[in-house]
Amino acid sequence: MTTIIFDVDDTLYDQLTPFQQAFDAVFNDPSIPLEELFKYSRIYSDEVFQQSEDGTITKLEMQIYRIKKAMEHFDQQIMDEQAIKFQEIYQQYQSKLQLDPRMNEALDFCVEQQVQIGIITNGPAEHQWKKVNCLQLEKWVPKEYIFVSGDLGIAKPDIRVFQQVEQVMQLEKETTYYIGDSYFNDIIGAKRAGWKAIWVNRRNHPTESEEFLPDYLIDNNTNVKQLLLSLI
Repeated sequence: MTTIIFDVDDTLYDQLTPFQQAFDAVFNDPSIPLEELFKYSRIYSDEVFQQSEDGTITKLEMQIYRIKKAMEHFDQQIMDEQAIKFQEIYQQYQSKLQLDPRMNEALDFCVEQQVQIGIITNGPAEHQWKKVNCLQLEKWVPKEYIFVSGDLGIAKPDIRVFQQVEQVMQLEKETTYYIGDSYFNDIIGAKRAGWKAIWVNRRNHPTESEEFLPDYLIDNNTNVKQLLLSLI
């Protein structure tokens, strides 16, 4: 039986939208290329994510670090207070998230075709469940098939995350597809687990390793429903 597992951030919705709204509210600097700034913020977020999960640094320290370091790439030094204000407004806009229309259609399609679906997302439990609720994901996915790293105590790309999902959902590796935007967390994680991997590459990131290649690619022009139709 085919199973489709989705990531949340920058997969089911475009994470650049609330980022841009927060940036405009706090910095409003047209000289900074926003997509590039966002890319760097994600890189630095991934760099210290595990430390925030381990409690080595706080979630707020991680959030301050990623935007300060990203801004430094454009010769902008910002204060902690500005970084905190940016994060506060960013989270406000994240509470108004809307599904990518293509992903909304894909979720509807999976339900119509009786394809088993689930979600795996990295992040603090309370924060990620707010997004899940805002996006109304339980309309399509049973709550017991929504896996948040903050609840599990381990995070992607740790293979144990994928193994735990396999056990709960009784998956068959050969017919399980994971759809996510992070090459490191999602593509490498899924491939190491023996799953198929579908890379949502909105920002045209390069493939970082020839060892782990996505089975399929979703860019800004991909018909996601048509892609899924070819898999079932």
